[in-house]
Amino acid sequence: MSDRRTPDSPRPIQTPPRDLESISRIDASLVFEHFTTNDAWELGSALRNRLLPIPTPVVIDISLANQNQILFHTCTHSGVMPDNDSWVSRKRKTVLRWGCSTWYMHCKFGGDEVAFREKYGLGNSAGDYAIHGGGVPIRVTGVEGVVAVVVVSGLKQDEDHGVIVEVIRELYY
Repeated sequence: MSDRRTPDSPRPIQTPPRDLESISRIDASLVFEHFTTNDAWELGSALRNRLLPIPTPVVIDISLANQNQILFHTCTHSGVMPDNDSWVSRKRKTVLRWGCSTWYMHCKFGGDEVAFREKYGLGNSAGDYAIHGGGVPIRVTGVEGVVAVVVVSGLKQDEDHGVIVEVIRELYY
């Protein structure tokens, strides 16, 4: 069966800033008026449509923060490995524990996972967390804390992060 859809040529994903002040400002600006299952579907579908022209297989996951309830989960192409879902889980845990994007944590530690482990006394549990871009907190006006987490896994970590920010801004701002 042939693919009836002709993908657009891929657009480059803008590289996010690396300085903590800029990242923090961007993270804080991603506040929704509400975040429902319909919003998760719209955001997840927009991410998938944005990523389809890129031939690399990518996992997109959106889940609620207060429970492990998945609102949206898909792959863009064949070839996604089970390891991608492990990355999704680890990025999600990082966002929930520290309340910021995984890109922020990556830049804060310069990608140094040993320094990250030592700073927070994580010991053997350090592998439960990922300080690689691609996990972004969803906040809602008037609601305390993180409401949901959106994760992209499969691209370079700066692209995983950058595409989430790009799509949220295009949809809601």
